Amino acid sequence: MIKTSVGRFGGWAVRTAALLSLLTAQPPNRLTAQDTIPPGYGTLRRDDIVVPLSTGTIGIQLLPLEEQMIRLLAPDTYRSLHQLLSSRAAEIAEAAQRGGTEHPTLVMVTFLGIVPEARFNPEEVNITSRGRLFRPIGIVPLSPTWSSFQLNARQQAAAIYLFEPGISVREELTVSYQGLSSDAWSRSIRLLDQERARVKARAQLEAKRDSGAR
Repeated sequence: MIKTSVGRFGGWAVRTAALLSLLTAQPPNRLTAQDTIPPGYGTLRRDDIVVPLSTGTIGIQLLPLEEQMIRLLAPDTYRSLHQLLSSRAAEIAEAAQRGGTEHPTLVMVTFLGIVPEARFNPEEVNITSRGRLFRPIGIVPLSPTWSSFQLNARQQAAAIYLFEPGISVREELTVSYQGLSSDAWSRSIRLLDQERARVKARAQLEAKRDSGAR
């Protein structure tokens, strides 16, 4: 059973700099300088790329939180997510330590009530990437309603999920919950690839303008 982090650290001391680097660090050789996306140039909305699922009583939205990916979102959305990750850094680091990894894959999962007293099971959210099934190794709740595992209609409960390294957000993946599955990420990939090219073009154009103004 997964232990959810509730913000109690016992006697475990962590350093702020190390925690922040955990959020943005990438596995070695994963990104080249040409792949790096500058923040502040994206235009995508959160709803453009989330993976949706519905059981009829509960709706689910899944959003990967890889730094280079969320930089493609609109600036206000990017700042909000980045600040959220920074504010929860200690809890994420603690959950990662319990899960036995230094570089977890972080994903935001939101449950939405469709009918009154809708029950949800947070541990049944899984991701399949590159033919491998990933189950959550840690959960950091963001909503006070999370621990009840029950929602009223239009009520939400969100959490940051930790998975083992190995999930590739640049490739197709499948999200599953209680026998249901969604391959909607394939559409998100196309939008992200298109936006990545536009962001690089915007950044290069601004850099040329800046150099020309000197």
